[in-house]
Amino acid sequence: MKKPLEDRILYEDNHLIIVNKLPSEIVQGDKTGDVCLLDDVKSYIKETYNKPGNVYAGLVHRIDRPVSGAVIFAKTSKALSRMTLKIKEREFSKTYLAVVKNKPPKEADELSNYMVKNEAQNKSYIVGSNTKGAKLAQLRYRLIGASDSYYLLEVELITGRHHQIRAQLAHIGCPIKGDLKYGFPRSNPDASISLHAYKLQFEHPTTKNMITVKAPKPTGMPWDGFEIES
Repeated sequence: MKKPLEDRILYEDNHLIIVNKLPSEIVQGDKTGDVCLLDDVKSYIKETYNKPGNVYAGLVHRIDRPVSGAVIFAKTSKALSRMTLKIKEREFSKTYLAVVKNKPPKEADELSNYMVKNEAQNKSYIVGSNTKGAKLAQLRYRLIGASDSYYLLEVELITGRHHQIRAQLAHIGCPIKGDLKYGFPRSNPDASISLHAYKLQFEHPTTKNMITVKAPKPTGMPWDGFEIES
C-alpha cells in the first residue's frame, strides 16, 4: 500500500517542501496520465492549510520514475526561481546511493564522460567529445558497502545530465540493479531500479541557512543488506 504523502515529507517550511519519492511515482504529469507527485503535493498543501482555489507548487528538479528519494518542490514562484538558479550555478549538492552487482574498478573515482541523449529511445549514450550534441557529464563515486551479492556506491553528481548516473556506472561495468535499459540482466519485482536520491544540501533561498536533508533508504532487498548513516 502506498505510504501517505504526509508520512514521506522530509522537510517543510513556508517556501519549500521536500518529499521522499516512491520508485513507482512520476514526479510530473506525462503521457501515461498517472497521478504525479506534483499533484499530490498541491493536494496536500490545499487540504493541510485549507487553501482556496488553485494552489502553487513548483518542481525544482526531477528524478526518474524508477528511482526513489528526495525531491524538492517550491511553495512560491520566488523560491522556485532562486532554487533553479542554484542548480544552474551548481550551488546545490545531490548525493545518491546505487546498488550494483559488480565491484567498481576503483574504490573511489571521478568519472568524466561525454554523453548524448537519444530522444526516441529515452536513453543516454557515452560518446566521443567531438560528437554532435555531446555534453560533459561528471560525477564522483565511492564504494561504501558490500553484501553477499551486491556493492553499495555513494554517488555525488557534479553535473546533472539525463540518466547520467545510470549511463556512467554502466560504462565502467557497474549497471545499477534492476536497470534493464543500461545493461542489468534482470528487472526488480516492483520495476524500480536500485538508485536512491539520498541527500540534498543547499543554501535556503530565503533564510540563507544551509539545509541538509536525507531520505531514508528503501526497505527490502537489496537495501536491507547494507548499513547506512541516517
